[in-house]
Amino acid sequence: MHNSKNVTPGHGLLEKFLSKKRAKLANRFIRQHPTRDRILDIGCGVVPLFLISANFDEKIGIDPSVNNYYQNHGNQKINLINFDVETCQNLPFADKYFDAVTMLAVFEHIEPEKLPYLLGEIRRILKPGGIFFMTTPCPWSDKLLKTLAKYHIVSQEGMNEHKGAYTHKEIADYFAKGGFKYEKMGFGYFELFLNSWAYVQT
Repeated sequence: MHNSKNVTPGHGLLEKFLSKKRAKLANRFIRQHPTRDRILDIGCGVVPLFLISANFDEKIGIDPSVNNYYQNHGNQKINLINFDVETCQNLPFADKYFDAVTMLAVFEHIEPEKLPYLLGEIRRILKPGGIFFMTTPCPWSDKLLKTLAKYHIVSQEGMNEHKGAYTHKEIADYFAKGGFKYEKMGFGYFELFLNSWAYVQT
């Protein structure tokens, strides 16, 4: 059961702060995109902090924890769809529908064997020249995160749901299995090299 005040599953003192940091980082990359018509955030959470801050005409979030298809956050409208990418194979959107797709701290929660198909679906729904941006913990951060979860600094429930940890090369190979081209990928680190960011364009 998710608390509506929490932005991620479970409870952690730093969860909201870390979510805002990821949102800020994503916005820095996404704002470089010339078209700002439509964006999808996969795993948007109960409170879609990134979508609230994103500057797009149409904003859609999917997550198995959201209760309502449509919610109004302040003076802006965000479509929230109850959808689990692990149990539903095909993303419920038309081809070439989005200018940008994001997946912030979600990659590590998906079964590794399901990632290539999901990434292929992301490529399908992106417009030509569209961008996919994601973040995920680095493999070497696992021990530290487990310690922080033990003291409720980050979400214990979230940590328990981790199904993989990936290097940049491994992420690139998954992107390629989804049909993306290596030469259109970019990678980096943030939060003291504990987390990775990655993007790829169609």
